[in-house]
Amino acid sequence: MPAYLDHNATTPVDPRVIDAMLPYLKGPYGNPSSLHRFGRAARDGVERARAQVAALVGAQPQEIIWTSGGTEANNLALKGLCTGKPRTRLLYGATEHPAVMEAAESLGRDGWVVERIAMTADGLVDWPAFTTQCATGSVRLASLMRANNETGVVQDTARAAPLVHGAGGWLHVDATQAAGKLSLSMTDTGADLLTLSSHKLYGPKGIGALVVKAGVDLAPLLHGGAQERGLRGGTENLPAIVGFGLAAELALLELEARSAQVHALQQQLEAGLRNIPAVTIFGADAQRLANTTQFALSGWDGEALLMHLDRKGFAVSSGSACASGSGEPSHVLLAMGIDPAIAKGAVRVSFGKGNTTDEVRSFLEALQGFAKQ
Repeated sequence: MPAYLDHNATTPVDPRVIDAMLPYLKGPYGNPSSLHRFGRAARDGVERARAQVAALVGAQPQEIIWTSGGTEANNLALKGLCTGKPRTRLLYGATEHPAVMEAAESLGRDGWVVERIAMTADGLVDWPAFTTQCATGSVRLASLMRANNETGVVQDTARAAPLVHGAGGWLHVDATQAAGKLSLSMTDTGADLLTLSSHKLYGPKGIGALVVKAGVDLAPLLHGGAQERGLRGGTENLPAIVGFGLAAELALLELEARSAQVHALQQQLEAGLRNIPAVTIFGADAQRLANTTQFALSGWDGEALLMHLDRKGFAVSSGSACASGSGEPSHVLLAMGIDPAIAKGAVRVSFGKGNTTDEVRSFLEALQGFAKQ
């Protein structure tokens, strides 16, 4: 049987989530904005899910703004905070997801001063440099991810909050990979805005959320409807929202059990990797997600190794799924100061709740075979 080891790219939809969605694909089929009974039934599903997602991150239900996914939520956070405002500075972590990086750089082309936040060799914020950066002038926004999608390195975003606030700005935290894997709250992350995505925690694709604290001055990207407090016009994707809601509830209830299971697999994998002399594990000395290991096998190109592993029945990634096929070394690893020749060999394994110790054992046997070639 093929082994799926790429859960940071996407997760399978939990059967319980599918069961929750099915009634909303058949009915109630009203528009959640309609006032009649069909609309009210649909609205009930939307609001129940809003409360479930809010509970996952210690937010208030009214702070949840539905989006089409993490990319839209990141764009809404960055562009929504900057639209119509005096062009000052926007800061983002050098290891951020492309959805943050490219949104920020697009604002740079519109006249904003865009600066990257430097990282250490472990993939963590260079705090002395960041402290100086925040102290050198007004900041509108800083964006840092809670957990990196490639290396799994966990960032202390709460430490950034007072620095950003002291510079007059808001802190956006991309928690797409952290949700369902770490205990997460708006308070503990220090976030004023926080990004979530359903398909990273066993929910459906095509639905995400931006959590927006009260008082944050945000402009919409989409116009033409009053949905989501006027911040995201358009008829709500009811079945997907309901699925996201249950996926969030299950993630909260099962967090400890899921984390313990994947951490055991990660330990098994990394113990085996350390017995292969040609392997480098990235971010090994930093706190990382319990399910994620990114490494390079000396002498191998990451995408070539990925394809060889695929033929052996193992689905892994060479980095971010959004950047796969580019042929370029990971920008995350380059920002950590990794030699480009080594970075180009990166492979990421990300476990999920369906993986087993036998799969890890077989994966290591296959990798040892490639190491001898």
